[in-house]
Amino acid sequence: IDLGDLRKALDRDKDSFRGHVVVAPPSALRDRWSRRLPDPVVCQASGWMTIKQRAKQSGVELPLVISDHADWNELTSTISATGAETVWVTHGREDALVHWCRQRGLDAEPLYLQGREEDSSE
Repeated sequence: IDLGDLRKALDRDKDSFRGHVVVAPPSALRDRWSRRLPDPVVCQASGWMTIKQRAKQSGVELPLVISDHADWNELTSTISATGAETVWVTHGREDALVHWCRQRGLDAEPLYLQGREEDSSE
């Protein structure tokens, strides 16, 4: 799947985010980093989104009812089945899954929350 031009969020000024998708872990919404996003629509994929009150309490405007949990065998099977060439690992044992991917010739790296050291003037 061609996702188009992918760039790290810190490589852009805040106005250039308008009309674009920013992928970040839920914890990013509690960080000052997310205040840079102009008119965000908060979306979250989780099995918990079946509970409307949970989405509302979390400030989620676009709940996607998809389980965000997978065990090791499910993760590695899914990576293999999709034919992914690049894998971004967002949480859990990042080092272990990145190592597994690289051993199979895949481009893999942890996707850490960035922007915590950013100038607070924005």
